Order: sequence, then C-alpha cells, then structure tokens
Amino acid sequence: MDLRHLRCFVAVAGAGTVTGAAHGLGLAPASVSEQVRRLEAGLGVSLFERTPRGMRLTGHGTELLGRAQALLDHAEEVRRAVTGTRRRVTVGALEMLAATRLPAVVRRLSERRPDLDVEVRSLPRQALLAELAGGGVDAALLLDAGPAVGTLGFDAPPDLDFADVGEVELLLVAAPDGDRDPLLVSAPGCSIRLAADRLPGVTGPRRELTSVATAREWARRGFGRALLPDFAVEDDLASGALVPLTSEADRPAHRLAHRLAHRLALRLVWPRGREGALRDVLYAMSEPRPSR
Repeated sequence: MDLRHLRCFVAVAGAGTVTGAAHGLGLAPASVSEQVRRLEAGLGVSLFERTPRGMRLTGHGTELLGRAQALLDHAEEVRRAVTGTRRRVTVGALEMLAATRLPAVVRRLSERRPDLDVEVRSLPRQALLAELAGGGVDAALLLDAGPAVGTLGFDAPPDLDFADVGEVELLLVAAPDGDRDPLLVSAPGCSIRLAADRLPGVTGPRRELTSVATAREWARRGFGRALLPDFAVEDDLASGALVPLTSEADRPAHRLAHRLAHRLALRLVWPRGREGALRDVLYAMSEPRPSR
C-alpha cells in the first residue's frame, strides 16, 4: 500500500465524493480516482460503492478507514521525528466561534503542548466541513442540535465523530424602545437562521441581513427584533442596549424564566478514527469554559 493511495482513500471517504476529496487534496479528480483504483487493485477488494450520490464505503472500506488514518498519522510522526519538524494542528471554527471560543482553546493547547504549532481557520460551515473531510482541518467547532452531525438542517460528510462540549442559548431581543417587527435574520444556511426557522413562536415579517453581527447592530438601532446567541448579546443585555422579549406578546421580560430561549450544542467534530492523533486537541477543546 502506497501512502499516496491511502491519503486519497481517506479523503474520498471523508468527503463522500471524488470531487470533494480532490478539492481538499489539491489534486485533479481523475488522479484521485486512479489512486483509489490502484489501492483497490492492490488489496483485491472493493472499498467503495459508486452511487449517483457519491462514494459509499463498503464493509472492506469501513474496516480499512480507521487503520489507514492510523498509518498516515504514524508516518507523519516518523517524518517529524526524522526531520525535527514541529507538529502542526489546524483547528477550524465558524467565524463567530473563532472570535469568542477559540482563543481560550489555543491558549490551553499552547500551555499543554508548547511543541505544537496551532493554526486557526475561520470558515463558513460547509467550507469548514469540506476542509475537515479533506484533511485541511483536523478538528472543528460548530453549532448544531440533535443526535447526529447536521440534524440542525445542514448536510455533513459521513464518518465524523463529535462531542457536545457546551451550549449556546439563543435569545429573542430588541432595543427597549425599538420596533418589534420585522424579525431580523441572517442569511440562509447560517446556524442561527436554521434555528430561527425551526423555533415555534418566532413569526411575523422578516428582513434578511448578511450576518449575525449585522442583525445585532440593526436590533440595537431599533430596526426590529433578532434571535441572537448569548455570547453576542451579553454586553448589550447588561448595559440595557437590548432587552429579552417574551414569546407571546414581545414585551420586555424581567425574569430569566420568561425569555424565549432555545439552545444549540457547541459541537466539536473530527474525522472518525483520529482520536489518538488528536487527543491533545480534543481534550483542550472540550474543557469547560472558565466561570466568570
């Protein structure tokens, strides 16, 4: 087995398509297909079922996947030991999580493993998942809900493992004397928008904006109400620039129990079978946030 064949196999298994794997590897799709075919020929088994919707692992492919990634990780460890190069880990996150949650993670990693170079990438969710599947990102933080990656309402590559490492509370807010309509929402596909679309009681006219940050600013200026994550509005709630609204009459709520609340999972995601190689990263990312 050639390591090049294994890298292409793992990338295709993660992305679910040859094209997606080729994009992550920086290769032509025909080259990736050829590497996979050579691996199958060398092993004498079929590793994928070729379907109209993409590449699906066979039983042989599933058996190989974890072992292939372990071989690649070991080869990288040997390369670093021989050349004396430092280990690099790439951690990805949605932009708003990269700004609010990743700094503490990077600090913990640097303290625990000073020999580790940590690269941070801020990407939209689908680009982040594609990079994760293709090996461009080692682990990622995103917002989700439910028993599987993508239950919130987005497509995810197969063979991802995850751990929910915290919660994000969503609050319906508005300026104290501002308009209650329209509901200010971020672009389709955004995690907060997906949550708003699924949440009962959030009805009425809507105005679509480009981002969560823009929705927050419009709400602060009194141009409507918005469903926003707790970490984006903590300071505004404390200062009174925004107030939480009840779910029925959209009047300011004076008790926490009256807030319209919905919780999303802060979900740590990584390729299945890579727990050993990513142990330090997973541990640092899953540590609870320090209390204020």
